[in-house]
Amino acid sequence: MNLSDHPFFVWPFVAGMAFLCIYLPAVYLKWLRKTSARDRKKISAAIFSVKTIRAIREIFSECLLHRRIFRFNPTLGYMHMSLAFGWFLLIVVGKTETMLYTRDGFNPPYLPVFFKYFYPDHIPANFKGLFFLTLMDLLLLFVLSGLTLAIFKRFKSKFLGMKKSTRHILPDRIALTFLWLIFPLRWLAESLTSGVYNAGGFFTLSSGRALASLLPAEQLLLPAWWAYSIALGGFFVALPFSRYMHIFTEAALILLKHWGVKTTQRANGYTDFEIHSCSRCGICANVCQLSADAGINHSQAVYFLRDLRYNRLQPETAENCLFCGRCSAACPVDIQVDDIRLQQRTNRANRCAPAIRRPAAQLPGTPETGGVLYFAGCMTHLTPSVKEAIRTILNRADVKFSILDEAGGICCGRPAMQAGFRQQAESIIQQTTEMILRSEASLLLVSCPICYKVFNEEYQLPIPVKHHSVFFKELAAAKPELFKNSRKRITYHDSCELGRGSGIYEEPRELLRRVAHLVPTAHEREDALCCGGSLANLAISPAQRDLITDTAYEQLIAPAPDYVVTSCPMCKKTFSKGKRDIPVVDIAEALQMALTPEEKPVRVKVGKKAEVLA
Repeated sequence: MNLSDHPFFVWPFVAGMAFLCIYLPAVYLKWLRKTSARDRKKISAAIFSVKTIRAIREIFSECLLHRRIFRFNPTLGYMHMSLAFGWFLLIVVGKTETMLYTRDGFNPPYLPVFFKYFYPDHIPANFKGLFFLTLMDLLLLFVLSGLTLAIFKRFKSKFLGMKKSTRHILPDRIALTFLWLIFPLRWLAESLTSGVYNAGGFFTLSSGRALASLLPAEQLLLPAWWAYSIALGGFFVALPFSRYMHIFTEAALILLKHWGVKTTQRANGYTDFEIHSCSRCGICANVCQLSADAGINHSQAVYFLRDLRYNRLQPETAENCLFCGRCSAACPVDIQVDDIRLQQRTNRANRCAPAIRRPAAQLPGTPETGGVLYFAGCMTHLTPSVKEAIRTILNRADVKFSILDEAGGICCGRPAMQAGFRQQAESIIQQTTEMILRSEASLLLVSCPICYKVFNEEYQLPIPVKHHSVFFKELAAAKPELFKNSRKRITYHDSCELGRGSGIYEEPRELLRRVAHLVPTAHEREDALCCGGSLANLAISPAQRDLITDTAYEQLIAPAPDYVVTSCPMCKKTFSKGKRDIPVVDIAEALQMALTPEEKPVRVKVGKKAEVLA
């Protein structure tokens, strides 16, 4: 049989590849047009800079080697890497083999893919030929090993570090079916060809001989190549409409990120790149406390992004989120899910919510100060012992300060922002800014991480803003005699907004090590658990909140500390609900307990008069 008489089987592959080459550039250009002129200028300025080199390095690290997934679970990382990097190497090595064998660098794009079909009796006459045959078989085995793990993961996800697999919709299932068929069909086609012509690499030749002894290999050979081509073409056509759109879009997102484009307050083209970069790997669902502790399995980032992409997003999916940032921290693609959720909430809320307009005369009076201006915020007013501890420490340290909201609570605006009420939040921000500026303070001190984050990101203040854990750490370094070490065993809870939200992890720990013995816990820093008291979740029930809180509290007291320390008044209030065997205190209260006792003046009686001796 002359195989060159039947070349038409390449057309499914060629048609699918042509579709991708037309569709992807068209949709990417459409999204880029939706970005702002400012972002497009950033891209133009950075495209031929070192930023592009750094982006390419990250593309190799994350899109091919999947470094972040390896960090989550090595077996899962290997599975993703073998499929992505293995397929990439099959393309590159196959193209190199074809160029060297045909001595033509411009051969048809389908030739490396179906090389064994067009040169079935390719027998290595030298080391170079043997090297390529062996390497291509090794790479095929590499990819097939990853595919085996992927199939196994659908039924035994825990083996790969996943509590559960992601629920896929029809476009994903279609693309997944084609993907799972591609490499077994390639192996079958190459093995049958090797069996018929008694030529090939160690793997395909041995399997081909076995197949030829059992099956009519010559009659099955051409159908096998047709099936392989159809699987490739079908996958390419299904790819843009499925989760596998991430294969190319993730690389584009990394480039845009390095060129300085960011998620904005309103959805734009960059948001489209983020949404379509989600591979729906399910890692976010596996770290989500709503799923693990409260039995909520429909609103995780993977389902939010999926439903948003297909225009089927429901309010309960958009609103049932703690905004704790665990999903964004774990996301292998670094998608800023909370920012995208905020975009959607803002779009919904601003359709019907009027802006808050209050005359300036109704604002509380602002204290005059040239020193530290302390902003307690709503939650600190609801935990007054935190405010009193801060007042005590500042007075003992002789820090000149005044309290902005001493007469009454003033919201920083972030809760309204998280609910989607952007206009109301901007009104609050404007009024609060005016009060801060009138104080002529040199520094704004806050004890609430929620306030700290919004003051740093949304307010345009001419003075620095410091969280009290950072401020007191600097104060303790400057005045070491102020505190003593009790050697009490304590654990520390990284609040979401201070830790993942603002990147402050080490300063509170340095401070606590001065006054107590800090014991590590199972979930710390980026992996810290949310207390469950988030104001951002608009749909969760009180009972479900309690389940999340209890789980987080139990892991904090697992090392049997004398007390638990947090740097967030909301976390303290949330953890302190109900009967707790081990108390939870704010870091300011822990410092207050560690204050060096004041030296009381000694009075001695000299004659008829009592005199004070220093």
